[in-house]
Amino acid sequence: MSVFLAGAAQGADEAVTLASLAMHAEAAPQWPRLEMSEDHHLQDGLDAKLENLGLASKAQRGRLAVTLVDVTVPDRPRVASVNAHQMMYAASLPKIAILLGAFQKAHDGEMEMDAETETLLTQMIRRSSNSAATTMLERVGYSYVADILRSDRYELYDEDMNGGLWVGKPYAKKAVWQRDPLYNLSHGATPFEVARFYYLLETGRLVDAKSCARMKEMLGDPAIKHKFVAGLNIHRPGSAIYRKSGTWSTYHADSAIVERDGRRYIAVAMANDPAGGRWLSELIVALDDLIFDPENIAHDRMADDHVRPMVAPPRPPAS
Repeated sequence: MSVFLAGAAQGADEAVTLASLAMHAEAAPQWPRLEMSEDHHLQDGLDAKLENLGLASKAQRGRLAVTLVDVTVPDRPRVASVNAHQMMYAASLPKIAILLGAFQKAHDGEMEMDAETETLLTQMIRRSSNSAATTMLERVGYSYVADILRSDRYELYDEDMNGGLWVGKPYAKKAVWQRDPLYNLSHGATPFEVARFYYLLETGRLVDAKSCARMKEMLGDPAIKHKFVAGLNIHRPGSAIYRKSGTWSTYHADSAIVERDGRRYIAVAMANDPAGGRWLSELIVALDDLIFDPENIAHDRMADDHVRPMVAPPRPPAS
């Protein structure tokens, strides 16, 4: 369904989403930080799944990075990851940063969120339109997007956390504006900061609850059916997927909020390998199995003794 159809079903869905976000915000004014929410059971499960899929060695060589967050209970997120703070080229995935920048600028009264803008943003996310992304990046402003990502409010690019989301070049044959300060990437990300983006979105903290609802709607109904979407559609039909992916050469990235049967999780995976797309299609099914594992479900409201801080990320060598 088009986001611009004013049907009753759409209105009801938006009302439910807004009510849910408002409820989360009221019920949990002090949200936990994901870097303090590593879950040892989920981590052991992720390690075992990677081993079973033959991907553990790929991760050890830095060719695969993964972050998984169970947000079924939003104020008790539980995190598992491998190479969570590894900065990688992410192709179109960082278009979510342009999405945030546009909604923030409109909220601040510096840009109009009109029908044309919403159409461009939806094309940029659902169809990964490079022309729409370039138009919106230039309209919002390169420095504005970078400032939002590095702001104290969001910290989605943080040099102390080894980087994060970065958009330093248009999605067109145009000159680079500015590469990321740590790794010289034009379009980069770490799985952890992408997961944080989705957690902030899911808890109504990107701009405001209304903006989060609209952004999440744009992330839904993805038009490109590969990677995470392919794996879930085949093996876990009925999943609601709110997603942005990226592909260029041997680089494959995918990221999503997945909802089904009362459970909700954030999955982010990035690979640098010709087979990376296939890896991610298989990996998402394994991650889904972890979330629906009865032992994991039993941890939803258990004491915090299974949760621990994540290991601090490494810093790049001095140039």
